[in-house]
Parts: sequence; structure tokens; C-alpha cells
Amino acid sequence: MISERPYIKTVEFDRPESLSNSHPFNIPLVHNLKEIDFHKDVTFFVGENGAGKSTLIEAIAVGLGFSKEGGNKNFNIETTGAAVSELHQHLKFIKSFKKPQDYYFLRAESFFNVATYMDEVNYLSSYGGKSLHEQSHGESFLSLLNHKLKGNGLYIFDEPEAALSPLRQLTAVTAIHQLVQKNSQFIIATHSPIIMAYPNAKILMIENGNLVETRFEDTEHFQVYQLFFQNHEIMIKEAMKSPT
Repeated sequence: MISERPYIKTVEFDRPESLSNSHPFNIPLVHNLKEIDFHKDVTFFVGENGAGKSTLIEAIAVGLGFSKEGGNKNFNIETTGAAVSELHQHLKFIKSFKKPQDYYFLRAESFFNVATYMDEVNYLSSYGGKSLHEQSHGESFLSLLNHKLKGNGLYIFDEPEAALSPLRQLTAVTAIHQLVQKNSQFIIATHSPIIMAYPNAKILMIENGNLVETRFEDTEHFQVYQLFFQNHEIMIKEAMKSPT
């Protein structure tokens, strides 16, 4: 039997020579990319700030028809004024024979703008019937996971852990798993070792300007947290020393 997932199998990158010295094509990650193969359930992008995770996530989302600020494909809000990079124009998507029935792009930095739009159009029933601005950032994100997203979907998240406590991150993992069991595919950029511990996911780590598939235990995030919890007093003292 042919699987309907992953809905997005592969994205191929075209790097025009005429733009090789301009943003974002001069970012090492973007410059070196040729293609990405996605997991049918969850694919993680992990790496340091500035390595290109959000640039990559935005290009994939916009290339698939989302607003750069997030939401589903019916949203077309422009409030930040920030320009979208040209990268999405140079992507080729290889898709499944079956389209997802649900879509959502969550961008933590602009979720406030999406929430404002939801209030303005009085479209709150899909978010638990309560204004997202009357909830904390973390609560509103969990409302999205638990009420808005229905399954059989393609969901793209950029740093969903931004407003979540460790316990709420575990709650988010539970919701993500329930949606995966309902034939959903996730593409997630994250710094959270709790979220990226989701089993059987594909973890793509940005390393020296390349995407490298890695095990959870081999990520810098896991290793730094493990080292910290084992040696927190020593590491805090070292971190508090005045620079020389």
C-alpha cells in the first residue's frame, strides 16, 4: 500500500549564481543546500541562532502558499513590514499523491499578529472560543494545538517552545503525537531538547553550514543540558566569571 505521507517528500534548491552574494543566498546553509528529504511524521531543524533555521522555515512555508507571518492558507496578513526573502522562489517541492486537508504555519515571533487578526474577524471558535489575547502566549499556542489543528494536516512550526514552560512543552509533544496519529506531518525548527526528543523523528542539525542528520543524543542541545544538570554549580560559576 502506498502511503499518503509525507505530504511534502522533498524540497530541491536552485541557487542562482547572480544572487550568490546577496541575502539569504550568502548564508552558508542556504548556499550549500541541494535538497531536503522529509520524514513522514516529524522533521526537526536544529542549530544556533543565525544559522538559517528561520530563513529556511519561512521559505518553505511561503513557497507552499502561507503568509510570512503565519496562520493557515486563508490568512494574508502583513503587519511587520519585513520583506520576504527570495529563497521561496527558488524551491521545487516534490509532494505526495494526496494533499493534506489541514494546514498551519506557526511563527512564534508573529503569533501575536495572528491573534489580533483572529480577534478582529471574531474567528475564535477554532481556538477554544476565547480570545487569544486573553490567554498567555503559551496558553494560546496550546489552544491552537488542541482546538484549531484537526489532523490530516501539514504543520510548519518555527520555535514553538518560545512561550512554553518545560511542562507545557511536554503537553505540546502529546498534542503533536496525537496529530501525527491522525495522519499529520510536521516540519519544526526548535531549540527545545524536550520537543526534539519526539521519537522516530528526523533531526537535521545545522553544522558548518550543512544540514546533517543526527541522533537526538548527539545534538548540542542534549549534550549541553546533560552536562549542565550533571555539573550545574561548576558551569554557573564559570559563566559568572568576569571576562578577561
